[in-house]
Amino acid sequence: MTSSDLTSSGSTSSDLTFSDFETVVELRRYTLHPGRRDELIELFEREFVEPQEAAGAHLFGLFRAPAAPDEFVWLRGFRSMEARKEALEKFYFGPVWQEHRSAANATMIDSDNVLLLRPIRRGLAAPPPGTGVHVTISAPPESPPEQAFAAFETEPSPNNFPRLPVRTDGPFSVWFSREPAPSSLELVPTSRSLIR
Repeated sequence: MTSSDLTSSGSTSSDLTFSDFETVVELRRYTLHPGRRDELIELFEREFVEPQEAAGAHLFGLFRAPAAPDEFVWLRGFRSMEARKEALEKFYFGPVWQEHRSAANATMIDSDNVLLLRPIRRGLAAPPPGTGVHVTISAPPESPPEQAFAAFETEPSPNNFPRLPVRTDGPFSVWFSREPAPSSLELVPTSRSLIR
């Protein structure tokens, strides 16, 4: 079974696509203690990917940012705000996070730089051919350029899992493209990133 076949309840559906998980997206940017990014990525990829997807989340991308050597950037999507709440409760109250949270948290200085987003233009599931991933975060919000393969704006709903804070200083526009822009951040996929 592939991730694209996984619903929030763990059942399968032939007509479910990754784009269903673009309804609600978290762009998460963690600031880590110097030199510990690879330690967190190794732990994350070994322990946290499958349990989150089994809980009903979908992990589109895991990235290093060359311009920010102590930052880990990742994207997590859900089918709805209610599905987000259910998935986060399952994962963060579940045994895997309870076992490994101290090791993960020990690598982090800040994990609250999180934007909760809804789609303007879907496309995380099927980016165009090519290489290079660049994210642009605009405040005040701007219209995404034509070359953006996925674009989002701030989700206005209240955070329904307050244990994990999200930023409230928006609104923001966020878009992803193959080509860099003056204010974009280059993202380099890790070994398990689906967006490459």
